[in-house]
Amino acid sequence: MTEPLVAARRLGVVFFPAFDWAISATHPEREERLLYTRDQLQEEGLFDIPGITEYRPSFASHAQLARAHFCLPSVGAVSTDSHLASAGGAIAAARLVLEKKEDKAFALVRPPGHHAMRVVHGNRGFCNINNEAVMVEYIRDHYPHPDGRPLRIAIVDTDVHHGDGTQDVFWNDPHTLFISLHQDGRTLYPGTGFPQECGGPAALGRTINIPLPPETSDEGYLYAVEHAVLPILAEFKPDLVINSAGQDNHFTDPLANMRLSAQGYAALNKALNPDIAVLEGGYAIRGALPYVNMGICLALAGLSAEDIREPGWTPSSTRQRPEVGQYIAKLCDQIVELYRRPPAQPAEGREEDGWWVRSKHIFYDTDMLRESQREAWRLCADCSGLGRIETSSERVDRSLCLLIPRHACPRCRGEGAALAEQARKSGRYAHVLVLDGDKSDVAA
Repeated sequence: MTEPLVAARRLGVVFFPAFDWAISATHPEREERLLYTRDQLQEEGLFDIPGITEYRPSFASHAQLARAHFCLPSVGAVSTDSHLASAGGAIAAARLVLEKKEDKAFALVRPPGHHAMRVVHGNRGFCNINNEAVMVEYIRDHYPHPDGRPLRIAIVDTDVHHGDGTQDVFWNDPHTLFISLHQDGRTLYPGTGFPQECGGPAALGRTINIPLPPETSDEGYLYAVEHAVLPILAEFKPDLVINSAGQDNHFTDPLANMRLSAQGYAALNKALNPDIAVLEGGYAIRGALPYVNMGICLALAGLSAEDIREPGWTPSSTRQRPEVGQYIAKLCDQIVELYRRPPAQPAEGREEDGWWVRSKHIFYDTDMLRESQREAWRLCADCSGLGRIETSSERVDRSLCLLIPRHACPRCRGEGAALAEQARKSGRYAHVLVLDGDKSDVAA
């Protein structure tokens, strides 16, 4: 007689398909992405397994979104109720784990978010609001480390596209380690995510990019996790590990060129062992997502996924050429060395009068907007430094965004307040926004 399945680890699955939001009726990022998954999980009896429980999200507030983003011209102008529910689903997943109601949590939510940067003028890469960034700020606001030290959080992004938005949000945050495994940006949107992108002046080595060649399979991903991601995590010693669980590196996905299988996703998740996973991309709606999401759920719950076989799978469909494996092996050695010995200064930008300055031109491919941005960070020996961003687009006139980091020193805090007051009196900016790492103060 077969023993009934019981989850080895308690798993909470937060589910939200966003019925009322789509870029267009036939766009790859639409509600069917999760409806087929929901049917599969029910048909396979996932929620009948003791220890696996389904939850609904709550709405994130505009103030919670504004803890992670400068939204222009306002939070309401760049987000919908579906974005509030998606970010709220990520927050709900974090609460389940941090309040010890569950051992692990998976936020199966949409719209996705990892292309949404610190400053948001609209939608790019199907993303308006960065769900993981909103969740991380919520965690830091409500669950500080008991010793009073900054909470160390690692975000491992396994979406096939480089998580350029998450990288941007945490670019100068020394307490957040961002690792992105993605198809090489020379071959895929957004064209970024190279090893030399190591972080800002106060966070060198805290951004780790692992650009994998097209046709990387289960074998290559698992090699990269074992030989680069896990050693780096072991040295960073995070208090919490979050997986941006994109699934568009599946061998059937129409938007990319990778060869991962549902079995590979499950094995990757088992090896990574995140505390929280949040869904990102994945556009093979029928043939991949239901099976991959099942595999991730089983792995998080500590159960075997060896019986999962998605339609169209054959050994040849996920076979990796030897030269791909050789390339990944060399790359992983370089990545670990780069983490241990980061460069003396960022690859992007230059020093100007005690500030590190970089200019960016950002294209919002969904909303067809072009943003010009000048970002500067005060080089400070006592904290990670005051951030100063001048930004404009066809939608918003030149605006000033000031970011006072968590645990800011008195000098950076004072200079931030002085710059805000000076800018408001001058009338040179359409919007003056201040994001205080310890207290939010958003004003127009």
